[in-house]
Amino acid sequence: MNLLSLYLDKPVTKSTIEYSLDITLVRGVENGYYGFNKSLHAVLAPFGVLTLIAEEKKEILHALSSLGITLGSDDENTLITQDYPIRIDPTLISAFEVTNEAIILKSASTHNLNIIALAISQSVGLEHYEKRLNTLFLQSRRIVESIHTFSITRRTHLMQFAKRLALTRHDMVSNLLLLDKPNILWDDAEAEALYNRLAFILELYDRHETALSKLSQIKEDVMLVMDLINHKKSEFLEWIIIILILVEIVMGIMQMVK
Repeated sequence: MNLLSLYLDKPVTKSTIEYSLDITLVRGVENGYYGFNKSLHAVLAPFGVLTLIAEEKKEILHALSSLGITLGSDDENTLITQDYPIRIDPTLISAFEVTNEAIILKSASTHNLNIIALAISQSVGLEHYEKRLNTLFLQSRRIVESIHTFSITRRTHLMQFAKRLALTRHDMVSNLLLLDKPNILWDDAEAEALYNRLAFILELYDRHETALSKLSQIKEDVMLVMDLINHKKSEFLEWIIIILILVEIVMGIMQMVK
């Protein structure tokens, strides 16, 4: 079996997937959906990642074509994808075995495929935020490098950047479901073990912590520049007060002379 998970740059609705792939989607993990037919298993994660599982790669490519998605050279720089082969081995001693090369199951089930799709889609979603953070990190560096030329008039620009940063943190923490155990894992030790193994192989938690660390560093940079701007603003107001006092003194002296 073949698995392909990709981040949807343009949102695809549940009804569009159902109509294009001739699949009925039902509620799955948290706010996600899943469905399957004779040749395809599809999982739509709530954070904009679509995972397709099929026996043949051509079936996945056909499904993507039906959705208007092409994995050609024009999209290689924009589409975030991850693929993983899934093998079925009835002679396997344990229920599953996960390596860097493949996922091996003793038997395939809708439940197991949804668990696998969840972990891979989280990895793809995390990669999307990693790229987004890299862009923000470069922008924050440029802001710090130009700190000596930063003026009060650029305060709005910095506030917009801080807003983007806060929204990125909120989306990453709330959407990826990495801080809380998904409901699908409760009361199912085997499913939890499969998910934990996949999370370990994909380094989900380590990558999540690294991303949060980058967010904290960018936040410190923004606070540093904001403090400088506030200091400049305070100095500007102090000079205005001093000038007003001097003008009042001069006018008082002129009045006394008259």
